[in-house]
Amino acid sequence: MKNHWMHFFSGSVKAVISGKGTERFINECVRQGIVVWDVKKPGTHALSFSMYLKDIKKIRPIIRKNDCKLRFIGKKGMPFLIQKALINTGFLIGAISFFIIVTLLSNMVWGIEVKGAKPETEHLIVKELEKLGVEKGKFQFFIDDNATLQKKLEDAINDITWIGVELNGTTYHLEVVEKNQPEPPEQYSPRNLVANKTAIIKKLVVEEGRPVKAVNDLVKKGDLLVSGKIGKEGEEKYVPARGKIFGETWYKVEVNQEITTKLDVLTGENNIKHYISLGNLRIPIWGFSKNEFKEYQTESNERHIKFFNWELPIAYEKVTLRESEEITRKYTTTDAIEAAKRNGRNKLEQDLESDAEIIEEKVLRQSINNGKVKLEIKYNVIENIVTTIPLVQGD
Repeated sequence: MKNHWMHFFSGSVKAVISGKGTERFINECVRQGIVVWDVKKPGTHALSFSMYLKDIKKIRPIIRKNDCKLRFIGKKGMPFLIQKALINTGFLIGAISFFIIVTLLSNMVWGIEVKGAKPETEHLIVKELEKLGVEKGKFQFFIDDNATLQKKLEDAINDITWIGVELNGTTYHLEVVEKNQPEPPEQYSPRNLVANKTAIIKKLVVEEGRPVKAVNDLVKKGDLLVSGKIGKEGEEKYVPARGKIFGETWYKVEVNQEITTKLDVLTGENNIKHYISLGNLRIPIWGFSKNEFKEYQTESNERHIKFFNWELPIAYEKVTLRESEEITRKYTTTDAIEAAKRNGRNKLEQDLESDAEIIEEKVLRQSINNGKVKLEIKYNVIENIVTTIPLVQGD
């Protein structure tokens, strides 16, 4: 195998020598250190053999000395391939240039189509896309992925409810759902409003129906708040009771807070590396510096290279190494209690409706064990306590 590669890289020729001194010629080559192989005898006074290209000049004196005639019948190896490539340089350069140009053009943006949007909204979307680097002639490698583009567009343009982003070949297709005018109120069947939990009523906002409770009344779960049966006795009619009844309710939340915690935080330093990936092989093309971060987080963004509409098994990959470090945060007892209170409030707010309001909090129990603060907190909340039940005529 080693000799095979030596023959290929050095270049070799196959020759036929004829005359009376053919055997003396071969022996003299061996004595002179000229390597010959594959020696055969095709005729009575002829020998064929192979030799390295570099030794051709060395055999000329030996030929004259032994009164032989030499002719070459074959050649192979890298030097001859290079020579052949140089002869066809124009074709080779043209083929490589064509492949490079087509590949580059296949990985650029050449079209943006927006569907489902009014002209003014479409104009806003195109302008926002330009800010994000999405416009004709831009390379796809340097554009955010579809999910990121979708989120940025939805955050930036208030007139759209949803936008779908799809890259098909060299064209971005955007499907838009615009915000509509408020729909007419839904028609309900007759019903009552009842309490969904124990509370003290603080505010009544009744749009339709007959209130049966007043401010400061204590109600329990299931108590009637607003009746859908209205009118004088004997002239009653049934309506869908509508409204909001705000009452003061109570919650208990248990919270644990570590006094000493370890956190991984980013320092702001980063190291960016660029690769060309061929299957499992990654070839670095930029960012050759050694990573000196002891702790870091890795963010990778990979984009496959396209040739026309075919996705090649070649990808451009951008890898960002963000330096991180572990820090120890130690609270004082007072700070740990305050942090626990904040966590408890946040935990409760996540479970409450958006129109609810925490009006008071009180620590019922407090303990510190094994480096941990434990609190039991009571919260007073003003929230809508309404739920509905159908009203059947005759109730």
